[in-house]
Amino acid sequence: MISRRDFLQTSMAAAALLGTSGFGSWARLAAQQALSQDQLLEFDTFGNVSLIHVTDIHAQLKPIYFREPSVNLGVGPNKGEVPHVTGADFRRLYGIDDGSPAHYALSSGDFAALAAGYGRVGGLDRVATVINAIRADRPDALLLDGGDTWHGSYTCYHSQGQDMVNVMNALKPDAMTFHWEFTLGSDRVTELVEGLPYAALGQNIFDAEWDEPAELFKPYEFFERGGVKIAVIGQAFPYMPIANPGWMFPEYSFGIRDEHMQQMVDEVRAEGAELVVCLSHNGFDVDKKMAGIVTGIDVILSGHTHDALPEPVQVGDTIIVASGSNGKFVSRVDLDVRDGRMMGFRHKLIPIFSDVITPDAEIAALIDEQRAPHAEALAEVIGRTDGLLYRRGNFNGSWDDLICDALLTRREAEIALSPGVRWGPSLIPGQDITREDIWGVTSMTYPEAYRSEMTGEFLKIVLEDVADNIFNPDPYYQQGGDMVRTGGLGYKIDISKPQGERITDMTLLATGEAIDPARNYVVAGWASVNEGTEGPPIWDVVEEHIRNLGTVSPAENTSVTVTGL
Repeated sequence: MISRRDFLQTSMAAAALLGTSGFGSWARLAAQQALSQDQLLEFDTFGNVSLIHVTDIHAQLKPIYFREPSVNLGVGPNKGEVPHVTGADFRRLYGIDDGSPAHYALSSGDFAALAAGYGRVGGLDRVATVINAIRADRPDALLLDGGDTWHGSYTCYHSQGQDMVNVMNALKPDAMTFHWEFTLGSDRVTELVEGLPYAALGQNIFDAEWDEPAELFKPYEFFERGGVKIAVIGQAFPYMPIANPGWMFPEYSFGIRDEHMQQMVDEVRAEGAELVVCLSHNGFDVDKKMAGIVTGIDVILSGHTHDALPEPVQVGDTIIVASGSNGKFVSRVDLDVRDGRMMGFRHKLIPIFSDVITPDAEIAALIDEQRAPHAEALAEVIGRTDGLLYRRGNFNGSWDDLICDALLTRREAEIALSPGVRWGPSLIPGQDITREDIWGVTSMTYPEAYRSEMTGEFLKIVLEDVADNIFNPDPYYQQGGDMVRTGGLGYKIDISKPQGERITDMTLLATGEAIDPARNYVVAGWASVNEGTEGPPIWDVVEEHIRNLGTVSPAENTSVTVTGL
């Protein structure tokens, strides 16, 4: 049933095109000449049904740079399994040539040099071009949005998600599911969902008081496409009140709800569904486990963990598709469905090289319309970076280090804590840092930068709890993002140990002294899930810090030692 990907063929034309000296206009011209829009869109139409999947856009309307993680550790049954393979190992696994378009799109090595050659990625006007091309080939293709759409930018924050709703409505999706959208608050979510011209899905979104499915969200929707009756079942992020402030959406409860999912699959099959698709925001490892428990799902379109995989992973009779994040990729899945069964499929992960794909004029104009009231604020230059600023990786990223430095300096703290969130574009060396860039890594509806005191003992508890959210061998207990970022604090982590035993050798970096469990330390952080948190918004703290520096010079972070690999 599995077939090799068309996507990887694009890597051959520009193999070994750029080395570390590949900066300048000649490099970009050479890279672009090695690719064409037709190459990126080329696809051998297959079967009778097409699915188009986008997810984790995080309100990125315009083209950006986005570096994939260099560290993504798997534990338990997922140790060494995709998506927990990165860098050169990832390229070897999929036969990707060094320096190729696929290298730049899918892995982190030589990122700054390759970015100078291949340029930015994403932009929903380019995504629209790809979607339109697929629809021209398969007019009744289903477009499905995996969530984390109405969150993550200056304009999204100031419009309370309206900019993204307006643009996505113009793309005409058929259904979506949810995660960060709920941090707009229940009232705003209700207002936006009630106005959607497409299905808002979440079989696991329940009324918290009555413990029954919430009326605002459908568990599934039926579609008739290619002569096939298709059921799309929504799976919202299961751990909303743990990872995000539950007081913002107290009416709702979530969870994985395997038993209810199985009930929904059985129900749609009984109603004649010939193809069952789960539009999921579980995260990839959770989707893999769910696919081994719930029977009858043909395709899981996976979101939340931002993984970009050039071919689906198969668990039993279920294929799992991972389509990346930030508008960087679009997945096309063609399926042959006959006699109520999926007989085969063909898949392509399409990278959105923004200098190669022609923007859709109508969507480009609509995007500019959303941004126009904020254009001056977005474009204001705050500073400059002479190194790569990125976020992603289990333990640190240079954007997060900069945020921690800002907290330490501007909030006069000994230790800084910053959430291990995955969203946010990258900046390459020599780029100006604009206000839009800062908001791209800090925008959220609970941005207060607190300053408080914590004992050394409590700090260890915090680190242990977050580590278990990431490195618990059971994916169903992995409820966080990446590891909380620390400033002013070093530690050792053994990811093979059980909860409570992973964190050792905690050190106050300013003095080199061991953290005293009984001593109080001044700690600054942000994105607390506690109601009533006080402090200036994190974007103001970071902007003030960058203005003071003028030029940011990211340094290698060696404060975390990882063992037990």
